[in-house]
Amino acid sequence: MMTDPIADMLTRIRNAVRVERPIVEMPISKVKRGLADVLKREGFIWDWQEVEAEPVNLLRVELKYGPNGEHVIQHVKRISKPGRRVYSKAKELRPVLNGMGITILSTSSGVMSDREARRKNVGGEVLCEVW
Repeated sequence: MMTDPIADMLTRIRNAVRVERPIVEMPISKVKRGLADVLKREGFIWDWQEVEAEPVNLLRVELKYGPNGEHVIQHVKRISKPGRRVYSKAKELRPVLNGMGITILSTSSGVMSDREARRKNVGGEVLCEVW
């Protein structure tokens, strides 16, 4: 039994980037779909799609690399964990690496990046940092 599916998703992405795989697949959920959507909007991945499979559908993420094979995703860190939830207000969110990275939050308005959360003035659970 898996206790932290978001950490599993981030680890799968981290491992796939490390060996330069073009695609990574994982079981899908609403939060994972939101995370993938934020990563696409912020330019860290090319695209994602839902693939029908048994017993559960899969989330297929198409990873992004630079023209010379540079890794777009350099670092992925889980912040809020099942044993220690971390919450932040919109005013407390600071840019990651002076805006080069993002913090992904789960808010009452859905999963969004720190930029979107500051613009909409909503806080929430800090899921992870990506740069």
